[in-house]
Formats: sequence, C-alpha cells, structure tokens
Amino acid sequence: MIKQIEGGVTAAKGFMAAGVEAGVKYKNRKDMAMVYSTMPCVAAGTFTSNVVKAAPVLWDKKIVEESPYVQAVVVNSGIANACTGKQGMDCCAAESRCAGELLGIPEEAVLVASTGVIGMQMPVDRLQEGIRKLVQEKSDSLAAGLEAAQAIMTTDTLPKQIAVEVTIGGRTVTLGGMCKGSGMIHPNMCTMLGFLTTDVCISKEMLQKALRADVVDSFNMISVDGDTSTNDTLLVLANGLAGNEKITAEGEDYDTFCEALHFVTTYLARKMAGDGEGATALIEAKVIGAACKEDARILAKSVICSSLTKAAVFGHDANFGRILCALGYSGVQFDPDQVDLYFQGKNGKMHIFGDGTACDYSEEEATRILSEPEVTILADMHMGDGEAVAWGCDLSYDYVKINADYRS
Repeated sequence: MIKQIEGGVTAAKGFMAAGVEAGVKYKNRKDMAMVYSTMPCVAAGTFTSNVVKAAPVLWDKKIVEESPYVQAVVVNSGIANACTGKQGMDCCAAESRCAGELLGIPEEAVLVASTGVIGMQMPVDRLQEGIRKLVQEKSDSLAAGLEAAQAIMTTDTLPKQIAVEVTIGGRTVTLGGMCKGSGMIHPNMCTMLGFLTTDVCISKEMLQKALRADVVDSFNMISVDGDTSTNDTLLVLANGLAGNEKITAEGEDYDTFCEALHFVTTYLARKMAGDGEGATALIEAKVIGAACKEDARILAKSVICSSLTKAAVFGHDANFGRILCALGYSGVQFDPDQVDLYFQGKNGKMHIFGDGTACDYSEEEATRILSEPEVTILADMHMGDGEAVAWGCDLSYDYVKINADYRS
C-alpha cells in the first residue's frame, strides 16, 4: 500500500538538500539547489531525445553510464548551459570538481543540471560560490527539500514535490521527488528537470529498467506547448539505507517499487502539466477501448497537444469537433461513428458526441464543466481494451506574453 507523506527529496533516509541564491541570472531569489546522499547511491537517468543536447545532459549521461556510484546533484536555474560548446562542458567539470572537493567525494560522483535561457555562457565563479553555500546549508529537513524545489523553478508558479512510503521485504521504503517544468514541455522521454531519491536497496540495472519503463506512461504523456527541451533530465538516486533485501530481479518487491515510482512520477507529471505557462486548467485526455495500448497513447497525446482543443478549454467552449479532429489526424485508424466523447469534471460527466453526431447536451452545463480547474476529455473508441491517459493544459493569452519576454 502506497502512503503519501510530507516532503520531497529529503524524505528518504540519508538524503540532504539545500536551495540558495547565487545570482546565476536572477536576483533576489533562490536559483541553485543541491541534493546529497550521505551514502553512495546507484543512479539511473533518462534524458532528452532532442538532437541538440545541453552540456549537463551529456555530462550526466556519461556519469550515469560509467560512474560506479553517485552522491550529489547540483542544479541551477536561469541559464540552461545549452548551445555553449566546449566552454559549457568545462563548466560542468568545474561544478563537479568544486562540489566533489567540498563534499569529500569524487567529481565523478557529482551530477549537474541546468535550466533557463539557451545560448548564454555560465558564470562559473557564481556557480562555484553557490556550491559553497549549498554545501554549508545542506540539511535533511523537509524545509531544505522544499527550498531545493523552489530554487530549480524558472517560469513555474509553484514548487513541485512529493514523498511516499511503501513496504518492501518487511522494511519501510521511502521515495521522494521534485521537478520543475512549465514551458518548453513536450515529452519524448521525459520533459523537465526531475530528481527522485529513495532509500531502497536495488541494483543499478533494475533501477534503470524501472525508470525507463515508467516514463512511457508518466512524463512521456504530458505536453504544454509541443517543444522538447534541450535539457530534459530525470535522475533517480537510491542509497539502500532502507535495509530491504536487494532487488536484483523482477518479482513482488520490484513490482511494489515500480508502483511507488509510478505514483510519484505521475503526480509530478500532472503538476507540471497543470502549471504550464499561462495555464488556467489541467486537461486530462483519457482514451479507452482503443485497439491496443500504443494506439491509446497516440490518441490521448494528440488531444492534449492540439492547440485548438487547448484554446477551446480556455474559452470554456464545448467544441467537440476540435477533439475529433485531433483524434483523426493522430495516425490511428478508427471509425468516427463508433466513437463516444465525454466531458468530465469534479461534479459531473456529460456525453457530447456519439453515433457519429452531437448528443443532446446543455451548452451551459458543458461550459460549467470546462470552467473547472481540472477537465477530463474521455474518448471511448469501442475497438479493443487499449487504455491510456495524457495530461496537458489550456492555451491562454499569457503563454505568448511569457515567452515573448522570456529572455528579458
């Protein structure tokens, strides 16, 4: 049984965090974070599929694949360290070397991540001073975890964190996480910066397997604006302090861990989608009755990626034709006359399309449902047992305003 508890990345045994103001780009706000484990961790990661990869992505891929263990992650917001050439990679090395020296661990045990404006070179001196502050202020308190989650925000309007407990092998295992993401959000692996910590004892191979399988139905199923970032990074650190028998193969313990992992990643994915730049509503697209699981994923993603559907939800307009259009150009074959469409909110469900034509529904009631902060669009394809859920947000005037002024 999964139990949600207070906190984020510091909830699991042995993990510390901090968030400080370093002046990387912003003024008068926290803009650097650190996550640190008192014990070496096995690490797993998934990264952007964008051909243009930021320096920290290249650095972390190498560390995750080749380093025997990891103990710390250093993150900055404001500048992405993307499209920065050799100087960008040198910056990653300088950050890892500085953190390693101050923490007393190898630089190969330090991961780095950046988010913000693409193309700007990094102020290495400010980053190193920020790292010194982070090392001094790191703590295992829940408040420190929250400060770290706040420090990685860019255009996010709120910090995103969660922690859960499960029982594995008779031991209480904790898994916590934080992420940031509001714009340039379109999944093709996972889309954002995300950091998960757990005290479970698990092999590196099984941790990577669990993470790779999970993102398909969590972070890969969200979109805000259709833009896949250069910096997308999801990292999981596991230090084994829960004391469970080591998970080295599939089985009951592995399945329990995967369930907890999915609970955390889905929670964070929904939080990102609902906090999309300028958003006023979270849109959930649920497809049932598809011919197969993959078809359901494609159909659901097509709906939440449709700018016209997003605009209709923003205007509280029950324009179901935009949803059918998005389903129709998804590339999945189906019979439109067999599709049933519904709008669903906290206080009701409405059948809006079926048997190839509009249902007799109340426009006023539809507007009420579409005015709620969370709106579900349900499509029953009546073709099989494939199901999938995707999450996005509405498209408001403020999205353009935010991105027109992003560099200033």
